[in-house]
Amino acid sequence: MAHIQPPKKPETKIQLEPHQVLLRPLVTEKGVHRATRHNQYAFEVHRDATKDEIKAAVEELFSVKVAKVRTQNRKGKFRRYRFRIGRTSDWKRAIVQLQSDHRIDFF
Repeated sequence: MAHIQPPKKPETKIQLEPHQVLLRPLVTEKGVHRATRHNQYAFEVHRDATKDEIKAAVEELFSVKVAKVRTQNRKGKFRRYRFRIGRTSDWKRAIVQLQSDHRIDFF
């Protein structure tokens, strides 16, 4: 007996502008170390952004050439405030490696 699958819904993905893809740069000790030694920069990005969209946004906003993009989906943490417990939002981080002759100055 053959199993009949329901028809797939068409995938509708929103188009993000470059300033909507990159939410903020992540400036941490580890990030500064990566930037100086390995030419890698970390950003908090929109959760629906793909690696190609992140690459295009960084190249357009900072006028640099991107060599590689790695992403991580970060889970929110549980936080307590007085007698209540809450949870921070899940978020996405992108680590962008630039080509060797390009730099971004945040400071």
